[in-house]
Amino acid sequence: MAEHEQEPADGDEQQQPTTWVKERQVGDVAVLKALADPLRLAILGALKATEDRPLTAKELAAELGEPQTKLYRHIKQLEKAGLVLVAGTRLVSGIVESRYRVAQDSIRLAPEMFTADSPARSEAYEAMLAAIDRVRGEFRAHVTDGRLDFSHAQDGSGPSAGLFAHFTLRLDPDRLARLRTQLAEIFDGLSEEGPSTADDAVDVTLFTLLYGLRAGTER
Repeated sequence: MAEHEQEPADGDEQQQPTTWVKERQVGDVAVLKALADPLRLAILGALKATEDRPLTAKELAAELGEPQTKLYRHIKQLEKAGLVLVAGTRLVSGIVESRYRVAQDSIRLAPEMFTADSPARSEAYEAMLAAIDRVRGEFRAHVTDGRLDFSHAQDGSGPSAGLFAHFTLRLDPDRLARLRTQLAEIFDGLSEEGPSTADDAVDVTLFTLLYGLRAGTER
């Protein structure tokens, strides 16, 4: 006879098995669709920021300023796609409450998703556009609440904490490849370093978009 798991007592935590990876390379349409929504990306961002403390749907709602009922569907879609994990559950007033954590440290879209014959190509670009929308929304919110400062120190002692550059130029293919490699090395190095534990450490958002246009696509 198979043994049945005992239900947790009211308020008791029940740990769930987890599968966490350092980097998740996405090559599945279902996962791409899960990523193609700024709110779901915001959920991942909130869980990433508190990965040492898994959050409930109620806590996520408070963190993001969204109705709790609105988040349930998005959380379940992320869980189904394997992007979030249930870190533990407990019984609260007869209802099972789950705590969630991210399932990866970083996400990278598989290169084959962007080939001309890829059936997931449009979904891959939609996921990228959702990321752009999320960054834009967060940036606007930080401007509004006064947390951003692109100014230089009045005494000229150093640069500002922010950097903005937007330009278009022509590069030969070899130089473009070198530029992409240089940027990738910076990102990989930051990933290897991991988060700082210094008392004066600050939360940094780094968003880079580099792309070349094929000949004949100019308008």
